[in-house]
Parts: sequence; structure tokens; C-alpha cells
Amino acid sequence: MRSDEPENDLETLLDFLRRSRGFDFTGYKRTSLSRRIDKRMQAVGIDDYLSYLDYLEVVPDEFAQLFNTILINVTSFFRDPPAWEYLAEQIIPRIIDSKKPDDPIRIWSAGCASGEEPYTLAMVAAEALGVDAVRERVKIYATDVDEEALNQARQARYSAHDVEGTPPELLERYFERNGEGFLFSKELRRSVIFGRHDLTQDAPISHIDLLVCRNVLMYFNSDAQAHIVTRFSFALQDGGFLFLGKAEMLLAHSDVVAAVDLKRRVFSKVPHATLRERLLVFANRGEGENLPPPGRDDRLRVAAFEAGPEAQLVVDVAGQLVIVNDRARRLFNLNEQDIGRPFHDLELSYRPVELRSKIQQAHIERRPSKVFDAEWRDPAGDSVSLEVQIVPLVDEQKALLGASVTFTDVTRSRRFQQELEHANSDLEDAYAELQSTNEELETTNEELQSTVEELETTNEELQSTNEELETMNAEMQSTNEELQTINDELSLRTTELNQVNAFLESIWASLGGAVVVLDAELRVLVWNHRAEDLWGVRPEEVQGRHFLNLDIGLPVEQVQPALRTTLAGEETSASTMIEATDRRGKHIRIRVTCSPLLGSDQSIQGVIVLLAESVQGDGYRSR
Repeated sequence: MRSDEPENDLETLLDFLRRSRGFDFTGYKRTSLSRRIDKRMQAVGIDDYLSYLDYLEVVPDEFAQLFNTILINVTSFFRDPPAWEYLAEQIIPRIIDSKKPDDPIRIWSAGCASGEEPYTLAMVAAEALGVDAVRERVKIYATDVDEEALNQARQARYSAHDVEGTPPELLERYFERNGEGFLFSKELRRSVIFGRHDLTQDAPISHIDLLVCRNVLMYFNSDAQAHIVTRFSFALQDGGFLFLGKAEMLLAHSDVVAAVDLKRRVFSKVPHATLRERLLVFANRGEGENLPPPGRDDRLRVAAFEAGPEAQLVVDVAGQLVIVNDRARRLFNLNEQDIGRPFHDLELSYRPVELRSKIQQAHIERRPSKVFDAEWRDPAGDSVSLEVQIVPLVDEQKALLGASVTFTDVTRSRRFQQELEHANSDLEDAYAELQSTNEELETTNEELQSTVEELETTNEELQSTNEELETMNAEMQSTNEELQTINDELSLRTTELNQVNAFLESIWASLGGAVVVLDAELRVLVWNHRAEDLWGVRPEEVQGRHFLNLDIGLPVEQVQPALRTTLAGEETSASTMIEATDRRGKHIRIRVTCSPLLGSDQSIQGVIVLLAESVQGDGYRSR
């Protein structure tokens, strides 16, 4: 290695891939990622990451080979049949029942690889609704980061091996024979839309009823998983379902998705989580920036804002409403469609108090301001006294981001101010007791929290181990498919070789004499059946032996001049007549004809020796 820090070299290589080709692998688990890259480096004979980076710059075609190695496209039709049966029998009917007869149904297959998964979804939908209804109502969005796999998926052509997992009745109904393979139904293909999508960078598809992402999350680290799951929850409709692979449990993400059937890895969107998802997506959308995925702290901050007891909203520097918490939405009758609208278009901008000028003043003076005694009637019609605080928001570089507006309900405090003053002494005693109780509760809570964190840590370690095993299993399956392909090619070549040997044997048999083929060192390569019959020696007994050392009743020393002449290329054919003794001890006359054995470049590679028994005159006869 040229560096003592291979981990830093790997990060340098990953940054190069992101900058040069737009593939961001920084969220992938380092163990499986380094293992896949090492496999490709071994294939090209490179030992360290920095040298491989140099190789990629010199050989651009290597990028495709590397991405194909990293992106393990191991998939199949109806992979894990029990899970698909549950989806077809329980989940799809629930989605259909929740819709009106003409309502569209939107399905997303994330990480679709070569297309088996979205086409399986199309078949399941067609079984439930019928082909015509699928064409009218169902849209299946099939995405992957691997453009080569998407091109293969669009063709919808699969071998007999690829469709082995498809039930026979569905294979007959939705596939057509195409030579030695199969072509997926043209009618259903119209409902499947393929496109490139990076789960860690690209915005999610919205209003999804069923999101299928099987055995994809296991390749990402915990932070990237949290980021992707949050985006998945944002993509799902209320009541939408998430279908994952058997190695993916999402126990640490119960705040955005809840288990419907954990054994079959089917989850549903947690109700009322939409705003949190929008906030997390907004917090990571940056103008042209590649921000890191939100972690647990980001989700806690968003959850704390959402659950705040005081009504609060945020207006950005462009004057758009970007965040509103639950209390503010209920108090001022706002909804999610108001997020992103110009603040001055909302009634709240001037009632119960004129806020536009106050926000502008906060922007200019860069300091908080307050408005007291603002009166408002809540949705129940009761009068509410509010104290409004406007605080400018700036980043670390002191650049203005917007303003936060907080509405504090002071109705109760004003109403009971006099009573509270009279009861102040009693409250102080009660407060002291409450403080003592609170401290005890905090101690108990800390102990419980510590226990929960230990259990979560143990669970995450087990989940990580399970995902790593599933990843290695996918890699082994991919390698096995490669070996099977090589084995099929070798089998085909063996068949072709046997056909060539049979063809040559038929030619040698037609020559009417014994045929012996020698290499350039006069070692026996071929010994046909006529030679075995004439000299009584089987092919396996002489193959590889020097011809001039054979004791077969043939005076080979008399053949040597013709052999040497032929090998030297002095004659195209050399012939001689000699006396010999066959395997029965009979004295015979043999005409020996030597011809050169030519290679593909017309160079002499050996000698072809034809041994024919002589009869009267110069004639020959075969036995």
C-alpha cells in the first residue's frame, strides 16, 4: 500500500466517485463496500485504493465494471414467496378497499435492479384488479441507481432460469415465449415507469400507496437508513404501506413507520407524521449542497418543535412560511398546504397583530421584539390573550435566514394572577415538594433511559450483524450465478469439442489406414482405431510417448528421415516403403506417408503419419 491509512484512501476514492460520476456511496456500510471494491481491484491486479483511483482516471470504461460489482443486482420474481402471498392476500385488498372505484393507485419499487420486482407487483395487481383496471388505475414507479440494470429491466426479456420462481399459471398468463427465453406482458409493461433515482440524494416520489424496497437498506449505514426511511414515510400516503426485505426490521424507526406484520416485513406510515417528514426533507434540501442525512438529534429537534406547548412558526428571508408547529396550526386554523405560501397572503400576517412590519424590523435590527396584549379568538370561540415574540434567525456566518414567531398564551396567567399571588406561599411549599418528587422521577427516568439505550445498542448490533450476513449471502448468490454462467459456457465448448473429435475420427476412418499425429517433438497426440488394430496398442498406452521409442513391430528408425524432412518443411509430403510385423506376427509391407501438421499461422506444429498396408504393386489395402 502506498498509504498507511487505507480507510482514508477508501474515503478519497468514494469522494472521487461522487465528484466524477455522481454516485454517492458514502452512506454505504464500509465492510461490504470495501469488500466489493477489493473484488474489482483484484480482477484488474491493483492492490490499493489510490492506485485504483489513478486507474479509473486512465481507463474510464472501468467505472461501469466497478459500479456493476458494487451494486449487487440479486433479485428474482416472487422472491420470498410467503411474503408475496401475504402482500397479495392482505395488503393489496386493503389498498383497493380504501380507494374509490376510479381512484389511482401509486406503487413505488425502489431499488428495482433488473425489473423482476416491479413486474411481480404488476402481476399481483393484475390478479386483484384485472389487466384493464391496472392499465387505467395503477402506476408502478420502478427506480434504481444502476442505469445498466434499468436498461435491462425496460427490455423485459428473461431467461428460463430467471422466471423459475414465477407460479406456472402466472407464467403462462403474463409471459410470452421469446426464443429460448420469455418476454413480460406488453399490456402490463405500460403501467411500469422506469427511472434512475438515488435514495440518498434525490427527492422521494410522493402520494405512494405501496412502497417496495427489499434488501436495499441493509447496504447502508444507520444514519443513511434513517435518512431514507424518513423520506419513505414522506412519500407514503396516510395509511400507505412499506414492504421491506427479510433482513430489514426498522425497530429503531418506530416514530415514522409502524409494523403491520414484522415477520413478513410489512410496515405502515405512522399517522400524523407528515409535518415532521416535511421538516426533515426541507432541512436537507440545500441549494446545490450535499448535506449529510438527518440523524437522531435532527429528528429529536423536529419532534420537540412540533410538540412545543406554544404556537410557533418560521418565515424565511424570502417571506415564505416554512415551518408551523401543531399548536400554531390548531390555534390559527392552518394546514399543510399553507407551508411554502407567501406569509403576506395569510390572515395571520396582520391578525391578531400586524406581523409583516415586525418581521421586517427584526430583519433590519437583528434583535428580538415583543408584542403584548394581542387578542384572538380560538376555534372554540373563546377569547385568548397572546404575547408575541419575533426573533431573527441567523447562521454561523451571521447570514440572515428568516424569523421565528412565537405566540404565548397568557390568558390563564392574567386571569388568575391575583389568585396566584394570594396562594404564593402555598405554591412555594407545593413547589418544593414537587421539586423533590421531580428529582426522584428524573433519577428513575435516567435509570430507565440507560436500560433502554443498552437494549437499543444490543438490538442495533444484532440488526447490523443480520444485515451483514444477508449482504454476504447476496454476494455469494451473485458469484454462484457467475460460476453457473461459466459452467454453461464450458459445457457448450465441451460439446463442440466432442463434435470436432467425432468429425476428425470419421475422417481418419475414411483414410483407410492407420493415422498417427505427432507433435514437433515426435510425441504421440492422436492414435486412431486402425492404428490400434494394426499394432495392438491402445491410444491411452501411447499418447504422450515418443514415437521413435515405440516397440510395435514397425522399424521406426526407417521412418525417422521422412519425419525429420517433413518437420523441417523441406517437403509437403514424404513417403517410404518399409517391412513391418503387425500385432498378429504377420510380416507386412507398410507405406508410410508423412505430412506436416499446420497451425493457424501456417507454421508446422507436428507431423501426420499415414500407415497403409501394401498389396501387390503399389496398391494399398485396409484391414
